[in-house]
Amino acid sequence: MSASIPGNRELPESQYDLTTYWGRVRHTASITDPTTLLAGKSGLDNAKKLVQAYKQGDVKDMTPELWKAKKIVDSTIHPDTGEPVLLPFRMSCFALSNLVVTAGMLTPGLSNVGTILWQWGNQSLNVAINNANANKSTPLSYSKLAQSYCLAVGASCSVAVGLNALVPRLKRVSPSTKLILGRLVPFAAVASAGFLNVFLMRGEEMRRGIDVYPVLSELDKKRLAAEGKAESEVPSLGKSKKAATLAVAETALSRVLNSSPIMVVPPLILVRLQRTNWLRNNPRFTTPVNLGLILGMSYIALPLALAAFPQRQRISAESLEEEFHGKGGEGGLVVFNRGI
Repeated sequence: MSASIPGNRELPESQYDLTTYWGRVRHTASITDPTTLLAGKSGLDNAKKLVQAYKQGDVKDMTPELWKAKKIVDSTIHPDTGEPVLLPFRMSCFALSNLVVTAGMLTPGLSNVGTILWQWGNQSLNVAINNANANKSTPLSYSKLAQSYCLAVGASCSVAVGLNALVPRLKRVSPSTKLILGRLVPFAAVASAGFLNVFLMRGEEMRRGIDVYPVLSELDKKRLAAEGKAESEVPSLGKSKKAATLAVAETALSRVLNSSPIMVVPPLILVRLQRTNWLRNNPRFTTPVNLGLILGMSYIALPLALAAFPQRQRISAESLEEEFHGKGGEGGLVVFNRGI
């Protein structure tokens, strides 16, 4: 994010009001815009230079070009490390990265082997995305990463295979209802395993805590600027396990909110379309239609889900461990990076 770029003058956090849900939706839609993927290394370097010029006072006002540069930086750079997130694991690439595995999981009539392979592929991708976008103040060891990965894959495969075996045995359910329930099995597996995946991949944060910082007042910001310091240079108040638990829980819930419409709406629409004469007469269009439904729903659901909670979360210092009581900044508040 732009906060990681050198300079003692911070850019406005967003063009939109991040204290409101719809403001966060518009902001999230901006940083998950797939066109930012086209910037490349040179585009990112130019964007960083323009942001740095503003932070060092060489550019006086926010311009459309500067907002675009900030958008590229915010969608590419990890706020904790200051390094670019690997392209397939950026949130701006989330819908495209998930398209193939989602389409695979929603393929009608999958065998147990096919179900396991696609669930394995999906959880592998989830592990990579969750790890790439996590709070990096408490990094996960490779051994914990491997352990969490195996548990997440095992959970998703178990749920999917178990439900696939259960649905055909339902006796008091009509064939059409069984068809719909069968199409929804991947959703149950993805939602449950995806929720668990976040907790497993970010469990180290809850065990050790994440960095929290005081919320700065306008007076504090002016004082730092006068001293030639950036807001990012303000030292951490310490690591809070309660803040980490809140951050991980909110991220896990946002993953469920994101996967729900993607895994539910396209298969239900496809069931209806497969009953129409057009798709019956043109079965070769089933896969393109399915991919289009998944991709379209992915772009709709992603900003709505990620905006459920602020990425830079502010809470009262009094709600954290006793060591943070009385140490909050403006309004007694502290702030931390929730991760996305």
